[in-house]
Amino acid sequence: MSYIIKLGFSPCPNDTFIFDALINNKVDTEGIDFICDAEDIERLNQRAIDEDLDMTKVSFHAFLHIAEKYQLLDAGSALGNNCGPVLISKKNYADAEINDLSIAIPGKYTTAAFLLKFAYPEATTLHEIIFNRIEHKILKDIVDAGVIIHETRFTYEEKGLVKIRDLGEYWEQKTGFPIPLGGIVVRRDMPDELKSKLSRILKASVEYALQNPDSSKEFIKEHSTEIADDIVRKHIELYVNHYSISLGDKGREAVKFLFDYGLKNKIIDNIPENIFWEE
Repeated sequence: MSYIIKLGFSPCPNDTFIFDALINNKVDTEGIDFICDAEDIERLNQRAIDEDLDMTKVSFHAFLHIAEKYQLLDAGSALGNNCGPVLISKKNYADAEINDLSIAIPGKYTTAAFLLKFAYPEATTLHEIIFNRIEHKILKDIVDAGVIIHETRFTYEEKGLVKIRDLGEYWEQKTGFPIPLGGIVVRRDMPDELKSKLSRILKASVEYALQNPDSSKEFIKEHSTEIADDIVRKHIELYVNHYSISLGDKGREAVKFLFDYGLKNKIIDNIPENIFWEE
């Protein structure tokens, strides 16, 4: 049986790196055709909430809210150490001042927004701004501070901005787990045979990317024309790692801890069964 899958991924280098082989038929797609949309991560989060995609990258924060409709695949995740969002500003505010600041976040369902509230639960003056405009909004004094993700993690210092806190580092210190940033999910109501195929294809695509790192250069550039080559390289090295091949026990424990925290702090009302897709 042939299938057509509506696939969502972000245009960021780590996603285009791991999806290149799948999308451009460099691995066996087992008869599946993909209709692809590359969009900002918060837009993908919203579309998953609306159940508008069959398979998509989502923030792990968003996954808390859609786990009754989607399951997490074992491959493709952005999860690791020393790779989390960073709270930045024009000046180094003290912790006691943070709750009174206006802070830009790259979307309310992003893991960046979750980690800000994890570190500063009383911070409430939050403004949703697309991730690549946050530095600009701070420099123009439209907001006092902002939580940056993706490639802006590598560029804020050269613009004269300073780190208030590495929110991912704070998560690691408090929990002992790697930072669960984003993962690839599929609809629960798909046939098991189809979910198995998608899981195999995605893992093959990630492995192909890591074994043939130059193969995806053109596809990456097509979606990130304004990003310098050295930033692209650093981006991929930071966000694509052994957790991207397979979550493993440690990765699964980190995701489970996130769900337990969400339940305990009333972010979600329940934890659905089988949040991970397994054969």
